[in-house]
Amino acid sequence: MNELLFEIGTEEIPAGYIGPALRFMARAMEDRLAALHLGHGKIQTAGTPRRLTLAVNDLDPAQPDSRKEHIGPPKAAGFDDQGQPTKAALGFARSKGVDVEELRIVTTAKGEYLMVEEEVAGRKTASLLPDLLAGLIAEIPFPKSMRWADTSMAFARPIQWLLALYDGNILPVAVESIQAGDQTAGHRFMAPEQIRVSGFTDYLQKLEERFVVADPDRRRQLVISQVQDAVKSRSGANQGQPLLDDSLVDTVTNLVEIPWGVCGSFDDRFLALPAEVLVTSMREHQKYFPVQDNEGRLLPYFVAVNNTRVADRELASSGHERVLRARLEDAFFFFSEDRKTRLADRVDQLSGIIFQRRLGTMAAKTERIVRLAGQLADQLAPEQKDQVERAALLAKADLLTEMVGEFPSLQGVIGREYALLDGEPPEVAQAIHEHYLPVRAGDSLPGSIIGALVGLADRMDTMVGCFAIGERPTGNKDAFGQRRLALGMIHIILGLDLSLSLRMMATTALEGYGDALEAAEDTVDELLRFIRLRFENDLVSSGLKQDVVEAATRVRCDDLTDCLARIRALEAIATREEFAILAGAFKRIRNITKELPAGGSIDPDLLREDAEKDLHVVVSRVGAEVEPLLRRGAYDEALAVLLQMKQPVDTFFDEVMVMCDDPSLRRNRLNLLIALRSLVLQIGDISRMHHTG
Repeated sequence: MNELLFEIGTEEIPAGYIGPALRFMARAMEDRLAALHLGHGKIQTAGTPRRLTLAVNDLDPAQPDSRKEHIGPPKAAGFDDQGQPTKAALGFARSKGVDVEELRIVTTAKGEYLMVEEEVAGRKTASLLPDLLAGLIAEIPFPKSMRWADTSMAFARPIQWLLALYDGNILPVAVESIQAGDQTAGHRFMAPEQIRVSGFTDYLQKLEERFVVADPDRRRQLVISQVQDAVKSRSGANQGQPLLDDSLVDTVTNLVEIPWGVCGSFDDRFLALPAEVLVTSMREHQKYFPVQDNEGRLLPYFVAVNNTRVADRELASSGHERVLRARLEDAFFFFSEDRKTRLADRVDQLSGIIFQRRLGTMAAKTERIVRLAGQLADQLAPEQKDQVERAALLAKADLLTEMVGEFPSLQGVIGREYALLDGEPPEVAQAIHEHYLPVRAGDSLPGSIIGALVGLADRMDTMVGCFAIGERPTGNKDAFGQRRLALGMIHIILGLDLSLSLRMMATTALEGYGDALEAAEDTVDELLRFIRLRFENDLVSSGLKQDVVEAATRVRCDDLTDCLARIRALEAIATREEFAILAGAFKRIRNITKELPAGGSIDPDLLREDAEKDLHVVVSRVGAEVEPLLRRGAYDEALAVLLQMKQPVDTFFDEVMVMCDDPSLRRNRLNLLIALRSLVLQIGDISRMHHTG
């Protein structure tokens, strides 16, 4: 069998700690077994709020035997002129328990030395595991740990018991005063007695018989089925469907050892609240699942998941209903109070909220966003400029509402709902919500140009202000989440296919601060470099090759949409054999001309060799063909035209001496290569690319 079963039994661990802890345990075990040269089969984990469990199948019974080399004194010190061993050699052999005849001579970087090989017997696995497991307990990371009683160690919650079995035998693992055994504990309330187990399969089965579903994947499926069954069994709710948010399902899964679903209800009058308020009250505060009809409208029902068997469903649901009713009454009161003041009338009050001590108030920020968003609209959506500026003006007003004070995660959502109730245009109301999107990686993007432009202005204002006062991300320090802001900006620009200048936007945003800031001269340059690096990392992490990405970004990365188009074109052509030849020649051109500026003229009368005349003709013709293609962003076609230069370039380098003695000829030939260089660099620095054909 050779199976390891290890369980750490605890007081209830916070739900968000369990998944990361189990993943760490599996990775750490694999690394430690590899370091000990112990082969094994599948590593499995299980866990509930009261236990973190690890099982390793087919674990080798012992380490393999090995040979260890011991280097001794130099050969010159180990043997005299007659080849007889000296005291140094005899002492070395004696210290290693071998005869002097068994010493070998090996050549090292420092010369010839004496060496002896030692046969090292592999240690038994059972003797290695106790220290390994005790160390594993100490190394599991948690967001917060605690100490208890008179223990010196820290853990997420107090450890109550340990279970450690290898090949069915108890391992002598000890933490503080707790000794490992072969017993685990059932459900705290429904079957609290200790249970003796013999292996992982037996462990899972006996726990489930005692109301503990230790396998998180199986428990998750049970949560879903319990929630669905609870809705079906409730009269009135049975035509609805629970909103099974993945994050909430994951949380609830790790809040219980076995799930029992209960469907409750609330007064219809609460449906007058914005749907997101109801959903947030249920999900975030109570961990309840909302219920909706087939049209996506909320119904006055919810599902709670209990950790104990529900004997009286009516009694259980009434308890949950009382708790939720109090939450919804508060929300209803906040909603009623908020409706007494229009969003537009709150804008001036934003002067009472500090955006950042050195960057002023939210009122000042709002003015800057309106200005920058309006200028972006002039370029990208002039017919919607009024709506863009109105959305920017109202974007932060909901920060002053009671509802956002109670539900901070709903900023933007509340602004949208209140704007609609105030009679603002629907597209303005929607943009108030959308300007926060995307909130996190993988989140949805703004669905309108209005929301996108306000969101870009908001992000750029924050970032340029932070860079101006020296609040630049370094290492783990990123107090304003500027990496997230940069990625959000990148994804908006690419997702909505917007063509705009980052430098223009950053410069305009910095100007918006006026005399309130004394920014360093490199502020905009450093910010653009930061955005470029985020852009490159994002593309590489999505599967694009680093050299292809940098070939485009390092020559020009001001318009991200244009830059991505050039990257795609370079990626498509990189596998062609003739491109690899041109790229190699271009690298040579870059090296020869790297210190020379563009713009020098080419004198046809100084072209002496046929090869340079031919290249001049091709460069002139290709330049004329490529120019209109570049203007309309047809980079695939432009690169195909540039490939026409491959053969003339090869011939040129074979037959023409560029760095000749005649300074006029030399300069003319360099100008020809510079002209070719300038053509290619309008798409990318192909000398950076590696052939992938």
